[in-house]
Amino acid sequence: MKRYIRIHVLLSAFMLVTFLNTGAAAERFKPLEALMKHSIADGVFPSASIAVIYKDKVFFHKAFGRLTYSRSSSPVDTSTVYDLASLTKPLVTTAIIMQLSERDSLDIDAPVSRYIPEFARNGKENVTIKNLLLHNSGLIAHRFFITTCGTPEEVMQAIYNEKLLSSPGASTSYSDLGFITLGKVIEQVTGKNLEDNFHARFSQPLAMSSTLFNPSSSLRPGIPPTEKDTRWTIRKPRPLVHDHNAALLGGIAGHAGLFSTTGDLAVFATMLMQEGEYNGARYFKPSTLRKFTERYPGSRALGWDLRSLNGRSSSGDYFSPDSYGHLGYTGTSIWIDPQKDLAVIALTNRVHPSSKNIKIRKFRPLLHNTVIKCLGLEE
Repeated sequence: MKRYIRIHVLLSAFMLVTFLNTGAAAERFKPLEALMKHSIADGVFPSASIAVIYKDKVFFHKAFGRLTYSRSSSPVDTSTVYDLASLTKPLVTTAIIMQLSERDSLDIDAPVSRYIPEFARNGKENVTIKNLLLHNSGLIAHRFFITTCGTPEEVMQAIYNEKLLSSPGASTSYSDLGFITLGKVIEQVTGKNLEDNFHARFSQPLAMSSTLFNPSSSLRPGIPPTEKDTRWTIRKPRPLVHDHNAALLGGIAGHAGLFSTTGDLAVFATMLMQEGEYNGARYFKPSTLRKFTERYPGSRALGWDLRSLNGRSSSGDYFSPDSYGHLGYTGTSIWIDPQKDLAVIALTNRVHPSSKNIKIRKFRPLLHNTVIKCLGLEE
């Protein structure tokens, strides 16, 4: 039976990843390959894996570079597992909330304190789940809890004790604290942690076998290194995840902690592009997906980022106004354009050896512009 399941999974993956390995296809994507090789030579990142999904087919899927800049370092491939950083927010936390909300297990218009009474401390009683999803709760953007906390419980109490910088809905400030809280809301509603929720709802049924929290020690040698951590002073083993707060929370958090491959994320992106359905199974209603990707002020959707209407976007110059996506601090991104039936996934370890390297900012729009031009979708 196990052998049958494995064969079925492999066949499903093969049917999805329909590579166009003809000479014409290779010629079409030469500018993208040239961009990737130049970017590595220019020190944008040591390695990258890129997947382009167009009309439900993977038109381009290739990896570039090595785990580090050292010539003796192992080369990466399309099965290389990367630290997704903040892609955890839409792929795990938001996706689970989408399911819970459409099944009436969670009311996104309800105050957070309905699910976590302690959150109401210091004037936060009117902050709603929707405020946290839109990053307009009034919470501070970030804190290095490693300087004041030593356990996950202390981190959560510190968040519950936070005061607001502004009234809920008054302004937008991208906040990790809000998504850490949303992760705890999910646990309260379901009685299961994020890892178990995500596995049961998405990674297992979608056969995303390389998408996980806290990769085992046997996998670590093949995972591209991120930044050397000089801040960790906690007297316990440090989880692999780059984000300090996620590490302090045990490697499983609502804002960061997920690891994955471009192949696995291509499956997830295809499910989204098919309005929440994949291989005959439905994960969201189309109306739920529309609700969570509609535009709110500040180029935000519920848990997702949107293409800026002023043209300055990491998605470049040609993605449609209703495109949605997200970025990860380690150098990861996913952008989906429903009008063009296009998705672009980029996984890199640009923070190695230092997060002071910000060349990724110019690379991201250039990547998406190049993909669009390779496919002839400028209009």
